Amino acid sequence: MVSLNLLAAICLGYVAFLFAVAFAAERAAAAGRSAWLRSPWVYTLSLSIYCTAWTFYGAVGYAARSGLEFLTIYLGPTLVMVGWWWGLNRLVHIGRTQRITSIADLISSRYGKSNVLAAAVTVLAVVGTTPYIALQLQSVTLSVAAFAQTDPAAPAPATPSVTATWVAVGLAAFTVIFGTRNLDANERHHGVVMAIAVEAVVKLFALLAVGAFVVWGVAGGAEGIVARLDASPDLAAWRIDGARWAGLTFLAAAAFLCLPRMFQVMVVELEDERHLRTASWAFPLYVFLISLFVVPIAVVGLETLPDGANPDLFVLTVPLAFGQEALALLAFLGGFSAATSMVVVAAIALSIMVSNHIVMPIWLRVGRRGATVSGDVRHVVLLARRLSIVGVVFLGYLYYRLSGGGAALASIGLIAFAGIVQVLPAMIGGLFWRGATRNGAMAGISAGFALWLYTLFLPSFGPDMVVPAALMAEGPFGIAWLRPYALFGIEGLDPLIHSVLWSLSINTVLFLAVSLASFPAPLERLQGAQFVSALGAPGGARSWQGGAVQSEDLMMMAQRILGPAEAQALFRREAARQGLSADLPEATPDFLEVLERELAGSIGAAAAHAMLAQMAGGTQVSVQDLLAVADETAQIMEYSSRLEAQQAELTRTARQLRAANEKLTQLSVQKDAFLSQISHELRTPMTSIRAFSEILRDMGAEDAPLDPAAQARYAGIIHDEAIRLTRLLDDLLDLSVLENGQVSLNIRDGSLGDVVDHAVATAAAGGDRPALGLRRDPASERIPLSTDLDRLSQVFINLVSNVRKYCESEAPELTIRAGEAGGWVTVDFIDNGRGIPTDQQELIFEKFARIGEHGAGGAGLGLAICREIMARLGGTIAYLPGQGGAAFRVRLPAAAALAAQ
Repeated sequence: MVSLNLLAAICLGYVAFLFAVAFAAERAAAAGRSAWLRSPWVYTLSLSIYCTAWTFYGAVGYAARSGLEFLTIYLGPTLVMVGWWWGLNRLVHIGRTQRITSIADLISSRYGKSNVLAAAVTVLAVVGTTPYIALQLQSVTLSVAAFAQTDPAAPAPATPSVTATWVAVGLAAFTVIFGTRNLDANERHHGVVMAIAVEAVVKLFALLAVGAFVVWGVAGGAEGIVARLDASPDLAAWRIDGARWAGLTFLAAAAFLCLPRMFQVMVVELEDERHLRTASWAFPLYVFLISLFVVPIAVVGLETLPDGANPDLFVLTVPLAFGQEALALLAFLGGFSAATSMVVVAAIALSIMVSNHIVMPIWLRVGRRGATVSGDVRHVVLLARRLSIVGVVFLGYLYYRLSGGGAALASIGLIAFAGIVQVLPAMIGGLFWRGATRNGAMAGISAGFALWLYTLFLPSFGPDMVVPAALMAEGPFGIAWLRPYALFGIEGLDPLIHSVLWSLSINTVLFLAVSLASFPAPLERLQGAQFVSALGAPGGARSWQGGAVQSEDLMMMAQRILGPAEAQALFRREAARQGLSADLPEATPDFLEVLERELAGSIGAAAAHAMLAQMAGGTQVSVQDLLAVADETAQIMEYSSRLEAQQAELTRTARQLRAANEKLTQLSVQKDAFLSQISHELRTPMTSIRAFSEILRDMGAEDAPLDPAAQARYAGIIHDEAIRLTRLLDDLLDLSVLENGQVSLNIRDGSLGDVVDHAVATAAAGGDRPALGLRRDPASERIPLSTDLDRLSQVFINLVSNVRKYCESEAPELTIRAGEAGGWVTVDFIDNGRGIPTDQQELIFEKFARIGEHGAGGAGLGLAICREIMARLGGTIAYLPGQGGAAFRVRLPAAAALAAQ
């Protein structure tokens, strides 16, 4: 029987052993004897941090409940390591060249070193990792409880909470001691990595030992396992759901890239990029070995243990059931190793993110202090990280207590996966798409995170814990299609797949849409060019201008962050590279780039950039920057030019539409005026004709004798009004014929002067208007014509008559100028009045238009008829602005030009 005291002693002894390993690795790294620490095998074993207590305990429970579906958790990272090796190579290369310290730092650096975006990713990572830390605490608590059941002296009711509390305290202490001993310029933790590698061996050996015992010690070999599988009543339930398998495999692959602890060991802790080649096949082999005996353990556990036994503990309870206490202790150490290594690395990664992207920006803003004033930045960063570690572990403990610790380990792990992968679109888009913008990343991450909280994380606490049971069943305000497990009316899906589907889909759509709709800032474009072309030509665009800060000030700042020894070594190295004998280099753009990368390794890219910007006076986009992104700039300019052209075209179209609308409005007004006018023009002569004809009809009456003179006068009025009415109807009919193209032209030869003479004589005859003065040059009018002289004369008569009707001068005068040039004859008619207002110049040739506001007769058809006549004659008539009075130009082909045609 294994007592709890013995179990506690074994745990303390094992932790002391890990302390010794980590301490030895730290000493070796400090002394420069770290060649063995830089082994690709140590790097590969550190990647086993992916295999947590979920893998060690929960995979067996997952297999017992869902059959082979547990394999999806291993298939995802295997596909990434084997099939997406080139993408991982780009990722680790960017991490090393940009001195990336966390996944939040990666996103921040890509999108213009935005600390707001980094803080958002940090919050997401902390919340998303909380269930995972709770999972590790739950696994250790359950394993201790399994041993407590064999110890009658153990206070069983108090064991779970007490165990979880002490485990959380111990993990926080270990992480603080070895995770924040110093600020490494590259954020590498040699001691922790070596301890993780040792734990990887322990948990693999323990799981293989239990598996070997189950297969050969219990089942009698592989044949016995196969026989038990054939006889298992649960085998029929081990069906493969293709859609769920695909979803879980994708989720595992995405989480492998996005989990903060995986990014820490895979990118930040990497010593040599060539190690990734070894890990690309060695890590899948490790995953294969650790999953090799999952199914046999699950099958034997289901067969031999009583109903109701927790499948998550089969790795422990099967050896205990067969009296193998030593093997059970080994299994306990394996599970303890898996849990502790995950919590330690996750806490370190999250503490770096919290201190760099939340605490430091707040401290810089609140304190209003630059790096050159008193204040130990190094102390602030270390204190922030230690407190962050304690806070992160406490959040995991709080989730464990609030959730009750009753959920299966696999379900808790998948909840964490679904939250962490919300950074995937922004991360992948930032690596391969220059058009990705900070606004797009923020929009996508925010929406995906909110949907994950609503559809999966908050409901995971259970009914009425955070989300009311009524809301879960009926939706907010009774809106059924907003239920967390049936969002937008999609029902019947597994809650996990449902949440991943909506959160990642909307996340990706918003990221793409907002990125396409927004424009990146200059620093975003520079960073985007460096990220996308990370494996291209060496070197990158520079974002600093030298000479704005003193090297002494930079040394003071670097010492406060890196420490005196490391800062002085860096400055001496850079001074030597510049060919200087002094210990301080010049503050050139190259040196500022190097210093920013070194500082970014300790406090993050955004904070380092902000601190240098305070001292160097901000950033500049130099000529080198523009050359580095010349192709991108050219594309942007071309796109901008197209947009400007489209905008100009739209502006012109809008202006034309506006003018057309105004013209239509004026025409509508004039149409109404025409109808009124034509009614008046028709009614007036008809009224006169009717009235005087009635008088003539009744003239024979004895009481109303009519003398011959009056009779003749009345008959004359009737005749004149009938002529007036006939003229109006003739105009309407003439315009209709001209518009319909039904007019027949009578082409004759003649002289322009004769046509003008006839028009002047006809228009000037009769009427009570003042005499019209004329200015002509008969010599210039001796131009031969070949056209319909009567129709042309009709145009001239109308123009001369308009001068008599509408010229406001007391002594109206008309100037007629004629000329011939370029095969065209032009005749200008210019009066000495005020001219036509600008807003009427476009309308005077329309039907119903009347020039002027005074009461001259006419229905406004004259100029419309003139325009139609000139169109049929092959010429034009137009208004000439700027001539003083009203001016019209008649233009028609010359006789010689017509003959040539």
